[in-house]
Order: sequence, then C-alpha cells, then structure tokens
Amino acid sequence: MRLLIALILPWLTFFTIGRPIAGVICLILQITLIGWLPATIWAVYALSQYKTDQKIENALRQRN
Repeated sequence: MRLLIALILPWLTFFTIGRPIAGVICLILQITLIGWLPATIWAVYALSQYKTDQKIENALRQRN
C-alpha cells in the first residue's frame, strides 16, 4: 500500500514512515511538474530503506 502511495503522492510516504520534515521538502519538490519524478524516486528509495531498517531491527530483537 505504501508503494502505491509513494508512486501517486510521494510526500505522503514520508509522513507514514515518520519523517515529516522530509515530507514537507518532498511536497515542495513535487509542486513543480519537473520535480515530481525525482520526488517519486526519492519516496520509493526512502520506503525501501525504511523496510530494510525494520528487518534489521526485527533480526536484532530475535538475536537478543
């Protein structure tokens, strides 16, 4: 679901993963038509990093 949000409304993705300042910056970038594509790429990348961080955190919890 977040991937779909990242493709349609990139700025909203940052709010769902707890990065509101990056969300505001992404919104400003998305306002311009040229900036929409980089904003989308940035949101998808940030979402993949978020998922990776979650997996690492879960692995560390299981280890301890």
